[in-house]
Amino acid sequence: MKLGGISRGYLIRNYKAEIYSNSGFFLWAASFTFAAAPYKVIGRDGPIKLAGTPVEEGQKAPGFTVVGNDMKPVSLSDFAGKIVIISVVPSLDTPTCDLQTRTFNEKASALGEDFVVLTISMDLPFAQKRWCGAKGVDRVITLSDHREASFGKAYGVLMPEPRLLARAVFVVDQKGVIRLVHVVENIGMEPNYDLVLSAAKKLAE
Repeated sequence: MKLGGISRGYLIRNYKAEIYSNSGFFLWAASFTFAAAPYKVIGRDGPIKLAGTPVEEGQKAPGFTVVGNDMKPVSLSDFAGKIVIISVVPSLDTPTCDLQTRTFNEKASALGEDFVVLTISMDLPFAQKRWCGAKGVDRVITLSDHREASFGKAYGVLMPEPRLLARAVFVVDQKGVIRLVHVVENIGMEPNYDLVLSAAKKLAE
């Protein structure tokens, strides 16, 4: 299966199946579940192992709690009824993450009140606030997952070593359903902004 440009496999768990003979005699039963396999992400030194539970387009967006620049908890439910673009970066103080966040900040200016753009990273809240001030970023809400890695675990993008988040973008609709999963396979590359914005804008039509 392909989600947001990334090929995905499946792990099998807890699916119930029963087989009977033509005459109706019970022959065999088994239980499996089809669960999405971890995202495939490549770094400078090769494949990166991710932790957490991968999500899929069409499923209810998992809840999470992160920390705002004011040190107060922020949850996905705080943006209920909005089209939410969640931009995920390893660290704002790196060139690609800097560019990704500034690009979404620029794009957000053309979106209406029905949209909200979040940037989530493992940077500390005060560091995010400092970065936003220095870069003039005021249309993207920066949030920190450093405390519990709640978001990283819930969306399957946590890199246990060195405890950072993989580069990705998720789009959640007004009803809290995931409409786009775009995990960037090469962590050093930018996401496909056109893909993300197109998916988000269609939800407002």
